Amino acid sequence: MKILIVIDMQNDFIDGTLGTVEAVAIINAVQSKIDEFRKKNIPILFTRDTHNENYLETQEGKKLPIKHCINRSLGWEIHKDLQVSGSKIFDKPSFGSLELASYIKTQYPGTDLEIIGLCTDICVISNAMILKSAFPEAKITVDAACCAGVNAQSHKNALEAMKMCQITIINE
Repeated sequence: MKILIVIDMQNDFIDGTLGTVEAVAIINAVQSKIDEFRKKNIPILFTRDTHNENYLETQEGKKLPIKHCINRSLGWEIHKDLQVSGSKIFDKPSFGSLELASYIKTQYPGTDLEIIGLCTDICVISNAMILKSAFPEAKITVDAACCAGVNAQSHKNALEAMKMCQITIINE
């Protein structure tokens, strides 16, 4: 069995306060991947970066002083062109989600995982590493064509780092 994990495909990371041309460019590929998994009735899980109004006072906010993904704001929402209905969404206050790993462990033990989304060099790699630690024998795949980083070089660097940790990278 396999599940698809869609990381932080939110307005603020696509065309909002932290948006990039690369993030906009993967929307169709991400939706095609979602469609492919839905046709096969394969479970799809989403994460959503979630901060409060006091974000700038947090450790992350002091290092990245740009308000983004504020809970219930337009920037926090998953992009309108992506179909999320019927999927479980995990709100996460930080880069990686321990709750996601725990949920997979109880609901989908022994499954392989495919990860797509934003940003390759921050939240995608963080979740991939958490999941690899939680499931050392699972085949974890990241589809590079359905990911984008803060910039092209950091995207490439993150893919290389994940390869070193035995995460399979496809469609580079």
